[in-house]
Amino acid sequence: MSRASRAVLGLSVVLTAGTVIGVHLRQQQDRQRLRNGVVRDIERQNRKKENIRLLEEQIVLTKHFEAERDRVLLANGSQKTN
Repeated sequence: MSRASRAVLGLSVVLTAGTVIGVHLRQQQDRQRLRNGVVRDIERQNRKKENIRLLEEQIVLTKHFEAERDRVLLANGSQKTN
């Protein structure tokens, strides 16, 4: 086997191994990015549920506050007329 053919063979082996390793690393990165996307989606859904719960709680508190305010205003109004 000539020196040139050995060099070409060696270069081919190195390039092939580099390509295989590169593709493997890229696949690992893609899988990790997909997993991270799922985790972010779950966190976003949990934050949304928490925000909705807080909004509903705020709505209830606002209704109670308005009812109490109206009750106090009516009580003050009836005292002034007496």
